[in-house]
Amino acid sequence: MARGSLRLYLGAAPGVGKTFAMLNEGRRRRDRGTDVVVGYVETHGRRLTQAQVGDLEVIPRVHIEYRGSEFEEMDTDAIIARRPKVALIDELAHTNVPGSKHAKRYQDVQQILDAGIDVISTLNIQHLESVNDVVERITGVVQRETLPDALVRSADQIELVDMTPEALRRRMAHGNIYAAEKVDAALANYFRIGNLAALRELALLWVADRVEDSLQQYMEDHGITAAWETRERVVVAMTGAPGGEALIRRASRMAARSKGDLLGVHVRSVDGLAGPPPGDLERHKEVLKELGGVYREVAAPDPVSGLIGFARSEHATQLILGSSHRSRLRELVTGSVINSVIRQAGDLDVHVISTRDTEAPGDHGLPRVRLGLGGGLSARRQAAGAAAAVVGLPLLTVVLTSLRSHLTLSSVLLIYLAAVVAVALVGGTWVGVGAAIAADLLANWFFVPPIHTFTVDTAQNVITLIVFVAVAVVVSSLVGQAARRSLDAARGRAEAAILVRLAGALLSDQDPLTEVMGQLYTTFDLQGVGLLRKDPSGGWTTVAAAGESPPATPDDATDSVSLDDTTVLAVAGPNLTADDRRVLRAFGDQLAVALRSRELQAEAATAELLAQANDLRTALLRAVSHDLRTPLSSIKASATTLLADDLHLSPDATRELLVTIDEEADRLNNLIGNLLDMSRLQAGALELMRHDVGIDEIVAQSVASLGDRAKRVVVEVPENLPRIHTDPALLERAVANVIDNAVAWSPDDRPVRVEAATIGGATELRVIDRGPGIPVGQREQVFRPFQRLGDQHTGAGVGLGLAVARGFVDALGGELSIDDTPGGGATMVFRFNNGS
Repeated sequence: MARGSLRLYLGAAPGVGKTFAMLNEGRRRRDRGTDVVVGYVETHGRRLTQAQVGDLEVIPRVHIEYRGSEFEEMDTDAIIARRPKVALIDELAHTNVPGSKHAKRYQDVQQILDAGIDVISTLNIQHLESVNDVVERITGVVQRETLPDALVRSADQIELVDMTPEALRRRMAHGNIYAAEKVDAALANYFRIGNLAALRELALLWVADRVEDSLQQYMEDHGITAAWETRERVVVAMTGAPGGEALIRRASRMAARSKGDLLGVHVRSVDGLAGPPPGDLERHKEVLKELGGVYREVAAPDPVSGLIGFARSEHATQLILGSSHRSRLRELVTGSVINSVIRQAGDLDVHVISTRDTEAPGDHGLPRVRLGLGGGLSARRQAAGAAAAVVGLPLLTVVLTSLRSHLTLSSVLLIYLAAVVAVALVGGTWVGVGAAIAADLLANWFFVPPIHTFTVDTAQNVITLIVFVAVAVVVSSLVGQAARRSLDAARGRAEAAILVRLAGALLSDQDPLTEVMGQLYTTFDLQGVGLLRKDPSGGWTTVAAAGESPPATPDDATDSVSLDDTTVLAVAGPNLTADDRRVLRAFGDQLAVALRSRELQAEAATAELLAQANDLRTALLRAVSHDLRTPLSSIKASATTLLADDLHLSPDATRELLVTIDEEADRLNNLIGNLLDMSRLQAGALELMRHDVGIDEIVAQSVASLGDRAKRVVVEVPENLPRIHTDPALLERAVANVIDNAVAWSPDDRPVRVEAATIGGATELRVIDRGPGIPVGQREQVFRPFQRLGDQHTGAGVGLGLAVARGFVDALGGELSIDDTPGGGATMVFRFNNGS
């Protein structure tokens, strides 16, 4: 008997429409003549889902008694006995009540599949064992019902039932998922937009991986080796060479931009003998891991075949290589790995990234001109030229002596001249001159008659030897001059690059002074650099410094540049050449600009603070002129009426006036309290008194402080929430302000709800109103002092309540934000991390 096929509808969260899709598929197959039954379906009271069952045949459930209660479970034996073609079975991850035939419903489904019956079922992403811990971190809810991923991956078909978080929350708000009394709590906790978006992405990634497995199997079955760009895979070659860390980071950015995978591969020789320094490779492996990449190591007879083979096997789309650090001579002898990879890459994109400057801080400095005997060449190169002359000229003489009978003097001198030119190319001017003199003496002793003497028998030979020495000296001089010009060109390029970096530093958003000082320190390889300013007493104050031992006074410096009458740039380190001092003066000019830029920024910040203070003063005067005078006027009028001797007031009228005085006095007290609180926040004069407190205690005290307005507040805050470490008085004031604002904006017939829960390692308190709501673009504006949404007056004060609340919450290390209330209104969300 053939085993039945399993089709799954996978969703990110309850309510996306999995059960509806399953029933719709069942009805479609039934209409085509297939024998379909409903093995188990859970409609959760949803009207549209119940209607979708329609006239489908439903297998009766089995009743099981457990601990004095009766439960209904799927009747597996009845389904097998009925032997339909297709069985619709909802909630694959369901745990059966004790006493059932199997502990899990998926085990019932496996038995039905073994009986040759096709099954269509449903599943939410949070029930997969592999992502269970991730879901718990996202939602803060521990999912008890899980099932193995292998079972789900073995399904013949998996279809993702997708819905945007906003659409799902609208379905929830309309009552299409849960009962009305559960909607607010669900929206405030599990069904938050952030939770739903994360769960949706998790489901999409899981299904994408499953599709990827199927695609790779298809390509293997059909022998397809070319890259199919269904998903970017970036492979970076890792050798452990300098610059490897920067290469990996560059590859990571390329993979991130294309939402692709990052793989690092190291190719080792098949004999296992050759390899990079293990320390560098291990460090690069850690960097790759931190960036989310996967490390692989392959053995191959050569790097090219190893890289290409690995990229093909992983269906990579891009291969990242670092630029070669080998000399051109070595590349000519052994070949270029990069060129070979490019030739064999085929449809694989190959990127060659420069790594020469990434791990060589000294390369940013200026090359020094060496005025030694080599005419600008390094001492190592001069020594090599001298060694070539000492060894090469005697050997050449031995060879030429053996061929003396076949060579003329002019031929011998030409051969010596070629040797001298070669020595001059290596060792420079003076080494070449020395080689020319030595070659002249050797030619005279061994080849000019009379042989083995320095005597020259003819004038023609004298002229020949003199011309030989002159030509050799000229060639050596030209070689030295070319070396000097090459070094001068390198220095010019370095100076241009430094000036470009200086200009870029001045355009940076950060403080340019620090950047320019750091560049100066590294450019000249200094011990320290300081920007000093003379104070009125005649001493020196350090404005900025860089390095291990920056000079504290100009006298401590090895060199200095005056920026103005009171400011000096002082450097400590090696003596600078004239060219170096020219560049140093350019640094000084840029530092003067940077220093002025810092002063202008400080002046601008001061001006901004003054402008803010002026705006605050204007707003305060406006508020005092209306909101503070209104309660005072009411109190004055009521008190004057009570004190009038010619009025005879009834007890009810007297009480009404006294109540007015009491209410307006409370209102005035709240306004003044908010003004004082705002002034404390502006001055940074808050003193926190933290200790552990329950959020339910904070809410209770906040609501109690509202007086009669508390009647319009519904509180649903569990008492078993984790205690938070905070200042209870400040948090109580913040919560009271937010609740008071919500009451002021909510319709009289719609209560304000206050709910709290622990979500993702944090405690959240939500104040939910049913008012007009707050547009997204104005949500930060309502937290500014003296602001009212739309400039409407609700009698709630001078517009400081939310500003004070945000200030207190920020001071306590929490967050206060605004969310939409589904169906209309605004939800204020307090968030505090547990344990802090």
